[in-house]
Amino acid sequence: MAMRTPDADPSNGYEAVAQKFIAIRHDSRVGVEVVLAWAHGLPRDAAILDLGCGSGTPISAALIDAGKVVYGVEASPTLCAAFSEKFPRVRVACESVEKSSFFERTFDGALAWGLMFLLSEDSQLDLIARVATVLEPGGSFLFTAPAQACSWVDVLTGQISLSLGETRYKTAMAAAGLVLGPAYTDDGENHYYHATKPSS
Repeated sequence: MAMRTPDADPSNGYEAVAQKFIAIRHDSRVGVEVVLAWAHGLPRDAAILDLGCGSGTPISAALIDAGKVVYGVEASPTLCAAFSEKFPRVRVACESVEKSSFFERTFDGALAWGLMFLLSEDSQLDLIARVATVLEPGGSFLFTAPAQACSWVDVLTGQISLSLGETRYKTAMAAAGLVLGPAYTDDGENHYYHATKPSS
């Protein structure tokens, strides 16, 4: 149950449990309210990079319904295929976030729901820095991870998850040139970090 390396299993164990994950998230609304409140602060037709988008339910679906232009990145082929089946007009890249080109464009917002803590420490820090480079001025980054520094066994995959903790995440976002915003917690007790790229 060691922390994976990017070349071992790009899906962080989620390809093996993809159908179970789809079933769990199918009727869930956990996270939707916070994500939509965050997206409301973006332009009406904002381009949003959804990192670890899964099958698209419920987070990507809610953003699409709200009129946002979603670009998904998902490493599990099964989840990626499910996303494409549900949203055939939405672009989704079946690749790891560590190796993604992020569609070689910039975004008004970037979201990583339930993803960050699946990555190694170095990959988490690198992802924060890379996301900052593809945000438009005034763009916003929202991701979930526990407020405390801790590790635990993912209940679905059996792999180790790792939270760097509030202090480390805030330091990393500030180092990437992002301005820290308020933190949130949803009805599933998920903790959200929020930061914005300065307009000038």
